[in-house]
Amino acid sequence: MLAQIADEPFIRWDWVGSHLDDIWSRTVEHVQLTVVAVAVGFVIAMALSLIALRWHRTYAPITWISGVLYTIPSLALFALLVPWTGLSFLTAEIGLVGYTLLILIRNIVAGVDGISPEIREAAIGMGYTRARMLWEIELPLALPTIIAGLRIAAVTTVGLVTVTALITLGGLGSFILRGLQRFFTTEILVGVVMSVVLAVAIDLVLVGVEKALTPWARHKADA
Repeated sequence: MLAQIADEPFIRWDWVGSHLDDIWSRTVEHVQLTVVAVAVGFVIAMALSLIALRWHRTYAPITWISGVLYTIPSLALFALLVPWTGLSFLTAEIGLVGYTLLILIRNIVAGVDGISPEIREAAIGMGYTRARMLWEIELPLALPTIIAGLRIAAVTTVGLVTVTALITLGGLGSFILRGLQRFFTTEILVGVVMSVVLAVAIDLVLVGVEKALTPWARHKADA
């Protein structure tokens, strides 16, 4: 076996060329798993963050529960879920969403809490209600911190998606798993390199979204 591996080239470009369709379909699957996990996680995290901002005593238990979810090893979490939800898309997403919550909740709450009290006082003086101030002033000003959390959550999720290959999903992780099983370096490299490229691409997209939504921050930096 070792002699066979040594005789093989480091990467077989002919294999890559003949599997472009498979690489594309696995990349699309990887993107779908990532986007759904981050989007659902963001919605849940936003709801929990609003609760924590309204009732500050809830912040500690919310972050404690999300922290426990974050510390559970991914393999163990998926193994616990399989008997209940099977080898399914839902199993993958429950685990992936759970890992996004702590990052997103902390960034959303920190972003809103970090706003200057003078800004709140000015808004109250102008007749803003608590809800209107939250949606029109606090959340927009907190966007850089919130999107920073989204970037971390998205890049982390791209890496975690590869683990779901063990439950027959996993997108690009399936190449890594098959490559390890077959001692085929090319397949492993395709999975690793494409996962890194995907993580960088998603991060750059979110950077672009941040610049588009927070033009005042860009102008401030230029000044």
